[in-house]
Amino acid sequence: MAAAGNLRVLLISFLANVGIALAKGAAALFTGSGAMAAEAIHSAADSINQVLLYLGHRESQLGPSDKHPLGRGQAVYFWSFLVALMIFLGGGVLSIREGIHKLQHPEPIADAWVAFVVLGVSLLLEGTAATQALRAAAKLRRGRSFFEFLRTSRSVDLVVLVTEDSAAVLGLLFAGIALAMTKLTGDARWDAAGSIAIGLLLCAVALWLARKVKSLLEGESADPSIVEAFREEAAREPAIVEILRVFTVQQGPRHVVLAAKVRMRDGLSNAEAVRAINALERRMHGRSDVIAFQFVEPDVEV
Repeated sequence: MAAAGNLRVLLISFLANVGIALAKGAAALFTGSGAMAAEAIHSAADSINQVLLYLGHRESQLGPSDKHPLGRGQAVYFWSFLVALMIFLGGGVLSIREGIHKLQHPEPIADAWVAFVVLGVSLLLEGTAATQALRAAAKLRRGRSFFEFLRTSRSVDLVVLVTEDSAAVLGLLFAGIALAMTKLTGDARWDAAGSIAIGLLLCAVALWLARKVKSLLEGESADPSIVEAFREEAAREPAIVEILRVFTVQQGPRHVVLAAKVRMRDGLSNAEAVRAINALERRMHGRSDVIAFQFVEPDVEV
């Protein structure tokens, strides 16, 4: 996905979350609902998360320097990890705490219709943001199922948006069910249970995201299709006899380092070997626009 596309989805999510957080906060104060308070906390945390993702995206676009010779593509992973922490602490833990407080000190829900109106509008806005994120993800799925895309995609900023927005929609449904059960039964513990359920959902999402980002920070390989493309292009090069070793490292959502050792045909001059390797690298850049650096070394052993 193009950088401009990611930023557009990010901006839509940010604007939606700011407006929703204000509306939910007002509704929580007006009705005294713990589930609405949990949802307000959730949306406020999501708004901050969009800012963190933007900072990560901007920093990851900085080019190579003496201090960072391979660029700073992995910066987006650091900021995404902070987002996971925000979801866990700023959303999940606070929502569970609010739910426990409401269990210990149940309060009746006043003017529940206000909360239902806010939830309906919020569901419309969050649904729009989630649809935009899912459409962006669909362009990158390449036949993979939705869950396989989330598990294997290296576009972590988009994965964060998809999971955040999807969790937001589920959280709204939890809040709506909790409020409805509270009004039907007259038991305020349903409202508290809704707050706790929202918190547990956010904690689960945060832990999953943290695990995924941790793998990328540790130096995860890029999409296997890049290695397959390299093998195909090397096989087309008459000067290359054998690929001794090839691997990739994902340095950012659109920032891949490829390194390889190849055995060259006997009798080639240094200039001929260099021209063959340069031609191979040019063809690889033509096949994949995410390759930022290539290091192809002629050798006779692995």
